[in-house]
This record gives sequence, structure tokens and C-alpha cells, in this order.
Amino acid sequence: MVRIFKHYVPHAVLLLGLLDFILLICSAEAAWVIRAHQIGMDVDYVLNRAGPLLTFAISLQAAMVGVGVYSTESLQSPRFSIARVMVAVSLGIILYSVLYFLLPTITLWRSNTLYAMVIATAALIGARLLLGTMFGGEVFRRRIIILGAGERADRIRQLEKRPGASFFVVSYIKMSDAEPVVAEAIPRNAIHNLADYVVRLGASEVILALQERRNAVPMEDLLRIKTTGVHVNDLSTFLERETGRIDLDSVNPSWLIFSDGFSSGRRLSSFAKRLFDVVVSALLLVLTAPLIAIAALAVKLDSKGPALYRQQRVGLYGEEFWITKLRTMRTDAEVDGQAVWAEKDDPRITRLGYWLRKLRIDELPQCWVVLKGDMSFVGPRPERMQFVKELEKDLRFYAERHMVKPGITGWAQINYPYGASLEDARHKLEYDLYYAKNYTPFLDLLILLQTMRVILWHDGAR
Repeated sequence: MVRIFKHYVPHAVLLLGLLDFILLICSAEAAWVIRAHQIGMDVDYVLNRAGPLLTFAISLQAAMVGVGVYSTESLQSPRFSIARVMVAVSLGIILYSVLYFLLPTITLWRSNTLYAMVIATAALIGARLLLGTMFGGEVFRRRIIILGAGERADRIRQLEKRPGASFFVVSYIKMSDAEPVVAEAIPRNAIHNLADYVVRLGASEVILALQERRNAVPMEDLLRIKTTGVHVNDLSTFLERETGRIDLDSVNPSWLIFSDGFSSGRRLSSFAKRLFDVVVSALLLVLTAPLIAIAALAVKLDSKGPALYRQQRVGLYGEEFWITKLRTMRTDAEVDGQAVWAEKDDPRITRLGYWLRKLRIDELPQCWVVLKGDMSFVGPRPERMQFVKELEKDLRFYAERHMVKPGITGWAQINYPYGASLEDARHKLEYDLYYAKNYTPFLDLLILLQTMRVILWHDGAR
């Protein structure tokens, strides 16, 4: 994987993304040349129209990222990928049309755009038919060796079986006399020179997955492996990179303290995040005010009670604040004000509320909360104080998720389906900790784009 602004991107995704970007640039240029010949216009130097070509490619590729063209499913299935490409091109052209009216000097003409859309669709689909599942195949999978044969090593073996895994294990090495969980593990004493063994197997990385680290780390072996140019990582770092979350089963406080990350307080990043929140929330409030008013009226007509509801949630540094949303549940949803987990097909949701949640319209009034500064567009989902107190008792490091502002959307929201149990809260916490640790504006942009996929395919709504 390649680390871009502290976020890991698989080599296959990066290379496919670069290929798509080149194809989009070429498609826009081909469309411009075709149209120029049709109207008898001279074709000048290509850099003179760099702006329109780049805006076309960026608009469509942003839509491709948003709808999941580079997801594991897309890499594994050309049919799935082609379907997502067609949706992405349609949405990208809509975005590009908006840019045409706002910034006509850096966009293609409408006739050019039509040609570019057709050519780009054919090029992107053709590339996927030609390449098939190559980007999801073994050619891009890393060869790794595991030091350990217990439950920790078995976790990596289970992860290797996951569709789209970016690695495969070439050897497990049993480092102690304990009964192995991984039966095929080779005893350490059966290998004369471990560093030479790693090199001969062509491994690019060695993972330390010992059950008991204290006084058991093979420092001499690790040092020799490292000096051969092979990467050496501990299990927590490996799982963070491969899963996009902080694994609570393997992580310890010292790892969180000494590992790279948790730099969301940097002034430049914080200023950029706040500036984005203010500008976009103000713009959205202005543009969606009629929609919010119509939805509020519909809520009043659909069921008894207020159109809006306010509720206290836990925010930055554990401080409570008020959120405002369109009401989607009956007024008697909570007896005596006691917080209750939402359920699948929750009977408390009104007929209109079901659709407001599916379309995320109920979230629009929260733009006011973002504008005030109590929330951000991107961050962990804010919870009720009652839930927070219970979860802090059951889940270690839960309080650390409050070291960043809560958000309307977030890393957990786009990667994990909506859940209402302790186990669900645990998985979501792992994603929230990853976000808090690796926050950059790049990760925020990635989350905002992929929120489009959640809205289109209704992932996570309840």
C-alpha cells in the first residue's frame, strides 16, 4: 500500500486511478479535437486548454471515488465496476454542468462535453473489460511472512481470506513451544538463517504476531531482516493499514502514544477544516432552506408533534451541545426521556420519517450546528450522554473519540453499517480512532466523496 497524507491506498487502486485519470484527459482532448474539426477550427497547443481538460477529469474522477468505483467489489467484478462507472459518469457530468454555469472559462463547451462523456464512458468500460480482474488479482498482492502461530497469527490468516486482500502469507513461523493455532507453521529452530529465509521467499514484509511480546521479541532476527531491506511491522500497525481501523484487541496505550498520528490540532489543518465548515454550511442552509421548509411542513401534516426536534449530544472534549434535526420518529419514541438504541425497521419511525432518513434530508438542519461550530461536516457520530457513559465503561479508549469534533458524516459511517449494539459500537469506535489518529484534509475529502455512495445506496441509514 502507498501512504498518502497518512491514509493508506492500495497499489492497485492508485494505479487504476491514474489510468482512469489519463483516459479522462485523453477523452476530453479527443472530444475537443473532433468538435474543432467539425466546425473547421484550428487545433492549437493542448496546454492552452489544460483548464477545461483537468476540470473534466477531476469532476468525473471525484464522482467515481464517491460511488465506489475503486471499492473491493469493483476490483473483483468487472460487471459491478462497469455499472458503477456508468453511474459515476452520469453524476460527474451533472457536477461538470454546474461548473459550466459557474466557471465557463475553465470548462468544455456543451457540445464538447457530450462527446467527452461518450468517449470517456467507452474508454473506462473498455479498460475494465480488457484488464478484467487484474487489479484485484495476485499480481498486486504483497508477499508477507508471519512470526507467530497463535491466535494473533490466525487473525491475519482470516484476513487473508477476505475478498480483495492486498497480501498473501507465504510462511508462518512458530516462535515458541506453545501449541500452534496455525497448524502449517514452521518451527523457528528448523530455519538456520531467518533473514536469508525471508529473502529467498521473496517476502516484502514481516509481521510480528506473537501472543506474548514481553521478553520474547526476537530482536536479533528482526534486526537482520530489517537490514536486508524487508519491512518489519507489529500486528497493530499492520491491521490499521489493512483494515482502516484501530484494532482494539491488539492495540495498547503505549502503541497509541508513540505511533505517528493524532495531529488534528495542527493550526493549518484546523483552520482549513473550520473554513470549509463555515462556507459550505452557510451555502447549504441558503440553498436548501426551501427544501427544509417543505419537509418541515410535511412532517407536521404526517404526524402529531413539532417538525424539528432538539437533543443533547456529546461533542468535543466530552462537552454536551444541542443538535437540531427534522423529526422522523413519533413523539412518544422515548419513554420518560430514556435513550433507546435504534433498531432495524424501527417501529417508532414515521412513514415520512423513513424517507427523510433514506434521503438524509433530516440531517440538513444540522448545517446550523456546523455553522455555530459545535459540529463539523466530518467526524465521529455524536452520541447521547447516557450511551457515552455506558460505552466508556465497556470499551477502552472510547473517550478518545471525543478528541475531535463530531460530524454529520464520518469514517465509521461510510465503512460500517448502522448498528445498535455494544459490538457495533466497538467496531465503529475502531474506525473513529483511525480517523482521530490519521486525520488530514485529504481524508475528510475522501469521506465526503464516499458519502455519496452511502446516500445513493442507502448504506447505514436507520
